[in-house]
Amino acid sequence: MSQSHSIVICGAGIAGISAAYYLTVKHGIKDVVIVDERAPLSLTSDKSTEAYRNWWPDSAMVAMMNRSIDLLEEMAHETGNIFNLNRRGYVYATADESRLESFIESARKPAKLGAGELRIHGESNVSDVGLTYTPHHAEGFEGGDGADLILDQNLIRRHFPYLSEKTIAVLHARRCGWFSAQTLGMWMLDQAKAHGAKLINAKVTGVEVSRGRVEAVHAGEKINCKYFVNAAGPLIKNIGAMIGVDLPIHHELHTKISFADSLGCIPRDAPMLIWNDSQTPMWGDDERATLGEDEATKWMTEKLAAGAHTRPEGLGASPIVLMLWDTHSRSVDLILPPKFDESFPDLAMRGMATMIPSLQKYFDRPPKPFVDGGYYTKTKENRPLVGSHGVDGAYLIGAFSGYGLMCAPACGELLAAHITGSSLPIYAKDFELARYEDAEYVRGLENLKERGQL
Repeated sequence: MSQSHSIVICGAGIAGISAAYYLTVKHGIKDVVIVDERAPLSLTSDKSTEAYRNWWPDSAMVAMMNRSIDLLEEMAHETGNIFNLNRRGYVYATADESRLESFIESARKPAKLGAGELRIHGESNVSDVGLTYTPHHAEGFEGGDGADLILDQNLIRRHFPYLSEKTIAVLHARRCGWFSAQTLGMWMLDQAKAHGAKLINAKVTGVEVSRGRVEAVHAGEKINCKYFVNAAGPLIKNIGAMIGVDLPIHHELHTKISFADSLGCIPRDAPMLIWNDSQTPMWGDDERATLGEDEATKWMTEKLAAGAHTRPEGLGASPIVLMLWDTHSRSVDLILPPKFDESFPDLAMRGMATMIPSLQKYFDRPPKPFVDGGYYTKTKENRPLVGSHGVDGAYLIGAFSGYGLMCAPACGELLAAHITGSSLPIYAKDFELARYEDAEYVRGLENLKERGQL
């Protein structure tokens, strides 16, 4: 038996759903089928912090994220904000005097690339005289752009009293926040279905290519198609191999914990909080000695990467907070379901306590955490892959790393434009697979320092 459809999308994560949404709802293509052996949004799309930002050190990423946030806001207006989009911002903090100048310079870069004005509050030789810092709003998604760099210690203490007293600078990036990704994703899927899309619960086991063109997909039965879209998330490389294309991606396993902050260490109206300094975790002398005796745990007593971050989760009086700290951003083999380090919750708590000292209250009586996470499927330069798959009729949308939810609207729109032959945005070529055919581009990757990864 076989069936025929115009477009087959492999993967019902946020990438595949967004592609289906823009193809059906915005371009009126009704004959679209999404194929996935799992429930929608259940492989990696439900494992993130559900956050978004336009604050990137990469002009293409800034442009694409600005567009994606525009689309998120359009959908928030259209739905009455059913997915609770907010604009609390991202707060990056540092206590490292030796890196203060680089902290300031890194704040200037996204502003120059189009992320919005940088407003500096503090020392007279660098501040914008007479400028007033405006606190964020806990709810709502309008107003506030660019970023505020606060160098005035009194101003930091007034607005962020829960941060370490050692904090010497805070960067509050404003066009950032978070939302309910499950709600948004399911709404987009429902809209796509209402405009003709179908969802098939099956596993893609093969893709037929004849005379250099995709002709069919095997998923329980043969599905003849004109176009095939690889939106398989962490399995995107596996699916690419089915059409003879080796995608230049790797996987990193990232772990997240959530727990009830019964002591109220993190304010319920707080923005995303990121500690910008590398650090040695807070262990007691006995704990440090014990960990240091075992080669498997000795690394936990050494200086670890910057980027520990946290945010409150849930509405109203919810006590839940999320916490992440990617101490090992290294390539790993893909194992599903993933296995997580049992020591991570304790380590993450101690890492965040450097930024938020009141969390030390949990050291002796830690709350019971829920541990999950997923794979960041990424390219070397941490840009996504959207466009032609290298075979006629085949397209891909993925390698979203840790920013899949925030970029999905713009990337879904971009993928649909590629398939329909519509006009492409200025950043389109920056995300095409063909960029790796440019020898100069590939050479530039060797010296790339900033990739925008939290």
